Amino acid sequence: MIAPVIKVKIEGIAAGGAGFARAGGKSLFVDGTVPGETVVCRITEEHAAWSQAELLEIDEASADRVQPVCSLYGICGGCNLQHIGYPAQLAAKTAIVQNMFARIGGAEPEAVPSEPWEYRNRMQFHCIRENGSPTWGLKARKSDGIVPVGDCPIADPAIRELLRGDTKTRQALMPPGKDRFTVYARSGMVLSEGGAERGKTQILDRRLSLDAGAFFQSNGAMLEKLVADLQKIAAGLSQDIRSLPMADLYCGVGVFAAFLAETFAGDADLVEEDKTALALARENLAHVKSVYFNSQKSENWSKNGFKRRYGLIIADPPRQGLDKTLAFRLASEGPPVLAYVSCDPATLARDSKTLIAGGYKLEKVKFYDFYPQTSHIESLALFKKPNL
Repeated sequence: MIAPVIKVKIEGIAAGGAGFARAGGKSLFVDGTVPGETVVCRITEEHAAWSQAELLEIDEASADRVQPVCSLYGICGGCNLQHIGYPAQLAAKTAIVQNMFARIGGAEPEAVPSEPWEYRNRMQFHCIRENGSPTWGLKARKSDGIVPVGDCPIADPAIRELLRGDTKTRQALMPPGKDRFTVYARSGMVLSEGGAERGKTQILDRRLSLDAGAFFQSNGAMLEKLVADLQKIAAGLSQDIRSLPMADLYCGVGVFAAFLAETFAGDADLVEEDKTALALARENLAHVKSVYFNSQKSENWSKNGFKRRYGLIIADPPRQGLDKTLAFRLASEGPPVLAYVSCDPATLARDSKTLIAGGYKLEKVKFYDFYPQTSHIESLALFKKPNL
């Protein structure tokens, strides 16, 4: 059976980056399209409530369509929005967050833009062989293949210099026996799992310890904006709340607690299952008087109730969101103020319903564009108990 070819008008961008339209009474998703344009496409997948199509022709192009900067765009899997001008990317991603929260009510999302290029400080590369020599590659789009990369316009300038530079320099940073590795670069400093792994990076007025192999936010400039906003939130709380300790769940190397613990009587509980990250958190929290560290998963740490009364809890879970047990525990026994940092608006919206049902009020949602040229979305949702 020949797949149908249809003409549709793209209404917006869906989570994941595809343009969406309506066809045959259901949603249709078309990669590589821009809101407002009319396109000809071929149906490639049919499902009960939605269909997937491939773009064949642009009938009426949007004014927001731009020429992708990277020659590997569409081949490399790193970016999927380079064909859309940056202001339109920002508007589309803000709309995604807004739509996720439309049925929850409360706050209208506010967008915080990034530099659109050369922003990415932390990248994971694959070791591949090109013409017999090992080199750096990135995962291919929609396949398990690896694409050799000689430049990357979203990468930090130091990473771009490595990609465009001497092969031997790159090879020296590739760890033996590993087929993938992480590189972190900022302000001229370069860390790599195959080279110098440990170092310090400047975030606002502090130098924080990190390891190339441990998670650290990939856009340092946007991390500074997020931390500054959290500092303002903490400083605006009552003295009664700030006299209590804080907790930093899924804390990584302790970035948030490093900046906020002093506001909460210098007392913080940090929860992190990665022992390397936890050791770095100890270094980064050396200035705090009393810190309790726990290497359990956040849901295990809280299964018998919270250790203490907290004024603020910050939760920064992975893409799957809060563990169900932890979400219900926070909803029923959480602190006066909860700051939820999310990398997936769908799971954030899901968990927000649980928190609101437990008595929290959603005060604000802010979208931070940590990853321009991609469909990834990082958000901050602030919840407060209604009696504050």
